Amino acid sequence: MDKEHILCHFQLRYPAVSVEAYGNGHINQTYLVKTNGEEDYILQRVNGTVFPQPDKLMENVIKTTLFLKEKIEKTGGNPRRETLTIIPVKDGKSYFRDEEGQYWRVYLYIEDAIVLNAVERLEDFYESGIAFGRFQAMLSDFPADTLYEVIPDFHNTKKRYDLFEKAVELDIAGRKEEVKKEIDFIRERREETSILYDMLERGEMPLRVTHNDTKLNNVMLDGKTHKALCVIDLDTVMPGLSVHDFGDAIRFGANTAAEDEPDISKVSLSLEHYEAYRKGFLEGCGGRLTETEIRMMPMGAKMMTLECGMRFLTDYLQGDTYFKVAREKHNLDRCRCQLALVADMERKLF
Repeated sequence: MDKEHILCHFQLRYPAVSVEAYGNGHINQTYLVKTNGEEDYILQRVNGTVFPQPDKLMENVIKTTLFLKEKIEKTGGNPRRETLTIIPVKDGKSYFRDEEGQYWRVYLYIEDAIVLNAVERLEDFYESGIAFGRFQAMLSDFPADTLYEVIPDFHNTKKRYDLFEKAVELDIAGRKEEVKKEIDFIRERREETSILYDMLERGEMPLRVTHNDTKLNNVMLDGKTHKALCVIDLDTVMPGLSVHDFGDAIRFGANTAAEDEPDISKVSLSLEHYEAYRKGFLEGCGGRLTETEIRMMPMGAKMMTLECGMRFLTDYLQGDTYFKVAREKHNLDRCRCQLALVADMERKLF
């Protein structure tokens, strides 16, 4: 589909002079739209396979960004830099559906900002904690139950465990015998997989608006000061638990090794990174978390890591059908890395 034709349907202040592929995301197709005016844009095609109801996804994004803009304005911030700005279609909608049924959207491009794909400085990880904590704080009085679950049970660890057991039982790819150690490790922690959701159901932790993909590269930092600026990639914003958002950031950013490191002797939890992020997250939250949520933050880190390990092993047992793999046993390497990190978390946090 011709990108210029797509852009003609949006309320752009300035015409495009170039459209080029942008970023390294794996889900949506993203393009940087340069203009000869005062603002540039981001054009994205939403992945309809991952997000089969993109209209509901966009409704979530609209609701949360408008709410965030109000909060930012009230505190004297800049709503055009501190949250995403959706450029509407000429008919007023937040997305354009082309003749092939593909969904497109346009965001205002945020100038003079950077995104990091790996933790280079402890201060940057701390700032990402502030960003996601502030995200929690600003949305703490948003009615989370009014948002759609764009991916149902995304972080329901108990259901992820049930899917894992089903994969073990079926053993479609005939790989069960070589991963007995990993299967046993996960089974030994079965009772823990329901702890957090059980607490939610008992009312011991509140349902909140959560980002659900709190990796470092989903935070924009100011290009000059490296201060937390804006949380991006809001496609998985849904009702959830604050400790899941905290935990996923730790899983990704406080591991001393890459997520797919085959040498698990290199895998450990950096307590320095853990504490830096925890400090930033709590500062950003500004006292909005309950005592129980704060107490369960280590469990959030452990469960997000265990859940991810289960998902990698489930995919390996099913023949590598979900996650993209670049080598033989790639998903198994990923699984072993996550389980090694769980074990180190147990030694250091519990």
